[in-house]
Formats: sequence, C-alpha cells, structure tokens
Amino acid sequence: MNEGEENGNNEYNQDEKKPRWGPQHKGAQELASQYTAGKRLQEVVCFTATSILIVVNFVFLYLHFRIENWFVIFVAAILGILTADFGSGLVHWAADSYGSVETFFGKSFIRPFREHHIDPTSITRHDFIETNGDNFAVVLLGQVNMAYKFFTLSDAEIQKTYNWEMYIYLLCIFVSLTNQFHKWSHTYFGLPRYITMLQSMHLILPRQHHRIHHVAPHETYFCITTGWLNYPMEQYGFWTKLEYLIEVVTGTKPRVDDLKWAKKL
Repeated sequence: MNEGEENGNNEYNQDEKKPRWGPQHKGAQELASQYTAGKRLQEVVCFTATSILIVVNFVFLYLHFRIENWFVIFVAAILGILTADFGSGLVHWAADSYGSVETFFGKSFIRPFREHHIDPTSITRHDFIETNGDNFAVVLLGQVNMAYKFFTLSDAEIQKTYNWEMYIYLLCIFVSLTNQFHKWSHTYFGLPRYITMLQSMHLILPRQHHRIHHVAPHETYFCITTGWLNYPMEQYGFWTKLEYLIEVVTGTKPRVDDLKWAKKL
C-alpha cells in the first residue's frame, strides 16, 4: 500500500472537487501553519536534555548491573512496553477525543492530533525532532529524577531500587520512541529491512494494524507503541465505556473538535 492509497483511492470530493484529506485539505494546511518557532525551540531543548540524561543514566545502570538480575530486567522490559503502550493509547485517545486547538495548550499538544487525522502522512514529512520532541519532553522529569538518585545515593541504596529504576528507564525509552514507531507505521517506502522485520513480528507498531485506527471517526485502536493492547481493550470496550462515563458525568461528547477540522473543505 503506498502513500496515495493510505489517503484513499478517491482523494477528492467528486461533487465539490475539493480534497477530502491530505496536504491539500484546508484544515490540514491551517493546522500545519500553526507549528511555531517557539514550539520548535521547546522540542529541541527537551530532546537535547533528555537525550543527554538517557546516556548518563544508561552508564550508571550499566555500572550497577548484576548478571543475576537478567530475568528481572527482562520482565521490566515487558512491563515497560505494556505500560508505554497503554500510556500511548490513553494520551492518544484523550487528545483525539477531547480538547480544542483553541485552548491554551491546544496549539502545542492538540494540533498535531487534529492534523494527523486529515493528513495522515504529514508525520512522514516531519523530521526526528518534530516527530519525537513531545515524547522526549514527557520523560524528561523521570530521567532527571533518576540521574539525581544515581549521583546522590550509595551503591547499596541504588541496588535496593535498581529493578524499579530499570523499569522506569525502559519505560522512558519506549515512551520516547513511540511517535517514531507511529511514523514508521505510516511510512511505506525506504524503511530499513530491520524496521519492517520488527513490524512484521509485531515488536513495534505494524502498518496494517495501525491502519484500523485511521478509519473515520478514529474511535478505535489508540495504542501506538506496539499496539499489543489494542485488541484486548477493544474486546472489553474500554474506550467506549470510558467515553460513556465522561458523557454521563460532564455531558461532553467525544471527537467533536476533530470532526470540525475534518469538515474544513
């Protein structure tokens, strides 16, 4: 499936000769124009700081590693993936379903989600910083806290919490790379062989799997780190039940703002 096919075989409304979706869509163009220099600076700062701390904390984890802990580390990796997958689904669902671009944080955090639905391949045109900057910002405080412990605690104290720190570290790694996995799920040409192998093994988000989410009104398969939790959560009806509860309590309907942008033909 190529980029054109992902956007649909009929890119234009035949009656009005206006683009239904893609980079020529009026809503997509307006949203893309709202990516500001200030937002770019925030992403660069967060990416740089987090990257440095990831390297520093890796060195400390390596220095304090004990071979007998290998199984616990393996379990920590699995739990880190599952937690990141659930977290990606929760954030993705919340940003897709609620909020508005016009709110205080809307242009920074809601705008990319709105743009992505009406121009799904826009993420493939974003560089590494724009794709991953927000995720690196999310894990920054966790990496700061971890580095502080490594610099201030004794070896004996670090050993007591080592397994927990390994879980947090691996969780941060998976969270920080979630949007990269997401980007690759929309990239149909030029991916390295090892990436497509990871996708086919469902170790990272597969293209066919994520395509289910992009069927309007985008109300299913929200988890985008690996997508492992999508099927069981849909079987349980987790998101539907949560939306029903929110509507009962607050009267707020999901995806109203998302639909508004999609209609800007």
